[in-house]
Amino acid sequence: MGLFPLVSYPMLGAGGESGYRSTLIHRDGGSRPSVARSYNAARDGPQPADCLKDPQNMPFAKEPPFVHGTPPRTAVLLVNLGTPEAPQAGAVRRYLKEFLSDPRVVEIPRFVWWPILNGIILTVRPRRSAAKYASIWTDRGSPLMVHSKEQATLLRGYLGEQGVDADVALAMRYGEPSVASVLAELRRRNTERVLLIPMYPQYSATTTASVLDAVFAELQKTRNVPEVRWVKHFHDDPGYIDALKQSVLAHWKAHGRAQDAGGKLVMSFHGVPKRTLLLGDPYHCECQKTGRLLAEALGLGKDDYVVTFQSRFGKAEWLQPYTAPTLHELGRRGVRRVDVMCPGFPADCLETLEEIAMEGKQEFLSAGGQDYRYIPCLNGSPAFIHALARLAQRHMQGWDIARGHAEERAAEAARSRAQALLGGAPD
Repeated sequence: MGLFPLVSYPMLGAGGESGYRSTLIHRDGGSRPSVARSYNAARDGPQPADCLKDPQNMPFAKEPPFVHGTPPRTAVLLVNLGTPEAPQAGAVRRYLKEFLSDPRVVEIPRFVWWPILNGIILTVRPRRSAAKYASIWTDRGSPLMVHSKEQATLLRGYLGEQGVDADVALAMRYGEPSVASVLAELRRRNTERVLLIPMYPQYSATTTASVLDAVFAELQKTRNVPEVRWVKHFHDDPGYIDALKQSVLAHWKAHGRAQDAGGKLVMSFHGVPKRTLLLGDPYHCECQKTGRLLAEALGLGKDDYVVTFQSRFGKAEWLQPYTAPTLHELGRRGVRRVDVMCPGFPADCLETLEEIAMEGKQEFLSAGGQDYRYIPCLNGSPAFIHALARLAQRHMQGWDIARGHAEERAAEAARSRAQALLGGAPD
């Protein structure tokens, strides 16, 4: 099951009339809506006058209570794709509905896509997908959730060891913990600076940009907006490339090199429709660069590895070469062994553990291959956590995050509180 765009077609322009709103002011100081106001009320939702009468209709979320003297906090927010809450059809259906309703993922006009999604896909696909999730589910839950929580915990600890005073939070673009709920919790903790790290090394509008959409949609409803920075990509970050290198070397140390047996290293990235490349999405180029840099770090020649793209769905052309046909062709040509990894996935998930480790193995062996080795994702490897920490520290430059300054910040907050109370602020 693919978790990037399933299909991609041109978006239709959203045309429509823009209505007018007006309010008639009367001599008695009251106000009554005009005809135009009444005409548009149902369509446009709460109006300014409604908000004055009912604070619940205000466009902004309620701010948490502010306590003078509370030190401002800094947080690193990791956001990954998401996962169903359970390997069951109902949970998978809810997850898929949210995921496939994102216009960044499926670029089909809503009036065309909605009947397909609700009438066909969400009727047929959840049961099949639930069986696949069940095949990789663990006692601790979804592998993606388990590894993502571990990454957040390890990153928090390592930043602390480096003297960085920052929280680390985890959100999922689809499902729970949602971006909205995590941002709300950060507001309650008086977080005034947020570094956003979408957990997609290679930028794509279907993933990274979708995370930004979700974050800024919440900030649109926030009155006291924190300072926000974000990492666009880290496909060529030296620490990330080195972490990938270390994972391959550790695998080779335990199992030997595929190249020594006349085999290849297959780097499988998630696919997207070819049309996205033609429209300017840099994802394909960044995947190729990651593959090249990793190959150079490993000392591989051009014939020792291949970059492929998995999870194709539908009839439209996607980025090529496709992973499954490539594995089949390698087996058919007499290549005895392949080592397969997924550099674009920082954490193991359905696409790596089921599609690549299981289905990919069957594809290769059924075509005549003899030895298929899957190299796990980076997950909580120390090299990757250290790379994430260095990435975060570079992007937080200029922020007061030194743990040694914590006492100074607390003292300043206490002085600020005392001055505010003297000025008549509520306790």
